[in-house]
Amino acid sequence: MAVKKKIKTDDHLSLDIVSSHGTELSGKRIVLCVAGSVAAYKAIELARLLIRHGADVTCVASSAVTRLIRPDYFKWATGNDVITKLTGRLEHVRLADYRRSDLLIVYPGTANTLGKLANGIDDTPVSTVLTVGFGSKIPIMMCLAMHESMYENSAVKKNINFLKGKVQFVDPQIAEGKAKAPEPEYVLEEVLDRFGVSPVLKNKKVLMTAGPTIEYIDPVRVITNISTGKTGVLLASELISAGARVSMIYGPGYERPPKGAKVTNVKTSKEMFDATKKELKKKKKLDVVIMAAAVSDYTPENFSRAKIKSTREYLDIRFKKTPKIIDLVKKYQKDAFLIGFKAGTDISQSNLIKLAQKKMSDSGADMIIANDIGREYQKNPQINRVLIVDKNNVRVSGWKKKEMIVKFIKREIENKLK
Repeated sequence: MAVKKKIKTDDHLSLDIVSSHGTELSGKRIVLCVAGSVAAYKAIELARLLIRHGADVTCVASSAVTRLIRPDYFKWATGNDVITKLTGRLEHVRLADYRRSDLLIVYPGTANTLGKLANGIDDTPVSTVLTVGFGSKIPIMMCLAMHESMYENSAVKKNINFLKGKVQFVDPQIAEGKAKAPEPEYVLEEVLDRFGVSPVLKNKKVLMTAGPTIEYIDPVRVITNISTGKTGVLLASELISAGARVSMIYGPGYERPPKGAKVTNVKTSKEMFDATKKELKKKKKLDVVIMAAAVSDYTPENFSRAKIKSTREYLDIRFKKTPKIIDLVKKYQKDAFLIGFKAGTDISQSNLIKLAQKKMSDSGADMIIANDIGREYQKNPQINRVLIVDKNNVRVSGWKKKEMIVKFIKREIENKLK
């Protein structure tokens, strides 16, 4: 079951948008260098877009910018202090020394800033941060903005040519006699491409089930399984980071669903069945369907509407089989790439493969991810070993943390969709 994050009293309230559009940039530290151009106001929008995809953004503003835009706006946009001057705290080193940041973006970039970077001049906070980052080989993305006549100046062209291959240039928009800064949305796409958005998975429509289900015996008693939902949640996050559009039907797991996913929360196997069927019947074509939920195989035949009294010495409960949700998929989405999960306990690898192959045959799945959740797994449930079985091959992950297992699964999905 999803749990809302509690906001600490010292959290910046603007950060409630972090990863609201995706997690592609989670863990990435981006320095946004804002030079003195009237296009500087768009840097606020760019900062917000980067944060919405998970980035941690710090702004460095030139003195010319602070005459146009108050630094408090950049503080509001990012939740981080704005660097407007260098002090004994060595802000330029803290931000741009070796491995201190993942990317420096100059937006907008002026002819003046370009020239200083090309010639090693560092007499402003922006130019000094860039000089340090250039020397420490932190990637730099330059988004130029100036009048077209300045852009065509031979000295400017010389500086561009010198930096090409060393700095990534995002082309300006030539219009109305100006080389205008590229739109923030376009710069965001360039950043996402740099940090691993998959050309195979980008914009693919993915439907997932994840987490356990619970089956009610009476209003206060249930049966369930010990699934936490972690593998499904991590895999969803990995696919979102690769650019996929993920809808997730999530049972009451302990893990929080990733931001960027469209989440439908359910509890029982019937609720998960109905929610999945509803999604499958929609007219939109799904590219991938992943059945990662640990759905209860049986549910009580009769539900007691009143709490069963605890005075009984024995309690007999008759169970009936729940329908297999995976069997729905190909009926409604015959062209979707269908992935199922199969678990066994303390069996040989050959027998686990046979179980996976049977499930693949019964359901029409294109791939089954199988694992043994017996004694070895129970020693440390954070470590897993999966077999990926399809019609032609079997791949084995080896024992890895679940964070690495989902990367292994994602690569296999990519290979099959190419």
